[in-house]
Amino acid sequence: MSDYRVLKNVESGVVVLPRVRWCASYWLRLRGLMFRRDLPEDEGLIFVYGRESKLDTSIHMLFMAFAIATVWLDKNGVVVDKVLAKPWRPAYASRKPAQYVVEARPSLLDRVQVGDRLSFD
Repeated sequence: MSDYRVLKNVESGVVVLPRVRWCASYWLRLRGLMFRRDLPEDEGLIFVYGRESKLDTSIHMLFMAFAIATVWLDKNGVVVDKVLAKPWRPAYASRKPAQYVVEARPSLLDRVQVGDRLSFD
């Protein structure tokens, strides 16, 4: 079952994304944003994994119609990497192990920096 959360910067208290879908099941992670034509500017997805990993948290952009911001967080919610992921690219992976992956519109990259600590309220 999925639900929605608010993604905030812990230090500043600023809301980074007001509506992010919590994707903890295999099927939600598998589908992700594939086959969607658009994503509202204020929405995103948080993919949740059972442990920190580079391999498990890698993404592909097959069957994607638009570029997305991809942000990797460690088990403590600290941003360990971020990238602009472009459609139809075979793979993107974090430089460091991560436990959470946030996908949203590209503007997210301007609001989040490596080293920021984020929370999911």
